[in-house]
Amino acid sequence: MEETSKQKKIEYAMFAAWGIALIATLGSLYFSEVKLFMPCSLCWVQRIFMYPLAITLAIASVKKDAGQAYYTLPLSLIGLGFSSYHYMLEKIPALSTQAEACGIIPCNYEYINWFGFITIPFLALVSFFFISLMMVYVIKASKE
Repeated sequence: MEETSKQKKIEYAMFAAWGIALIATLGSLYFSEVKLFMPCSLCWVQRIFMYPLAITLAIASVKKDAGQAYYTLPLSLIGLGFSSYHYMLEKIPALSTQAEACGIIPCNYEYINWFGFITIPFLALVSFFFISLMMVYVIKASKE
């Protein structure tokens, strides 16, 4: 009974991680295609790491393949690094001046700023963080 319960928790974690990646992917498409927010260079990099997660985690969830966590964790950690850096460019004044030359759209430009801290890179950061957390849990739980 314990083994089945542990397996179910692993499956739920994989499914939750896929749900987060899917929402993040659809959210970025909403901002660019519906709201017509042009992504900056760092937004594109974050998309490069998030979009494959939505696909690989969907497949892993359907196949109940916890081994995919080993492949998705590096993508989510790299994406977490980029989104953390991007968020710092927006919120730390000393770094903010460097971001103005990021591309057509400056990387410090905030299309949204809810409650004074929730920006698009922050949303990506939270998504990558929770996906990474879920993948670490899946890896640890699979080894036990």
